[in-house]
Amino acid sequence: MRRALPLALVLALAGCGGGARQTRTQPPPPKLPRALAASWSTQAEKVASALAAGDGCTALHDAEQLRTEVGRSIDRVAPHYRAALTAAVADLPSRITCNPPAPPPASHDNGHGKDHGKHKGQEGGEG
Repeated sequence: MRRALPLALVLALAGCGGGARQTRTQPPPPKLPRALAASWSTQAEKVASALAAGDGCTALHDAEQLRTEVGRSIDRVAPHYRAALTAAVADLPSRITCNPPAPPPASHDNGHGKDHGKHKGQEGGEG
């Protein structure tokens, strides 16, 4: 799943504008600008990287951004790829669970923290 998303997206985008020769009566299908394909590929890699790192919340956020970006520019994708691309990107966030990465291990200050110099039961005075 982690590597399948970018691969599937790149393969889908690689075919945009290709295929059989067009007749002169039909306009050529829209081609996906290279910069847009690169942007979507980068966003898909971010999702995969966050999942690989165990950070589902970041992956979910990135997947939602990718879905939004694809939705904004879907008219720039060849019509015969639109449905598959839209379905894959729309479904992606529902397959991700928001689970933040584990916090870093707590450091052990061995009594050298902010209470340095105080002992139990002492509040700065005698007693």
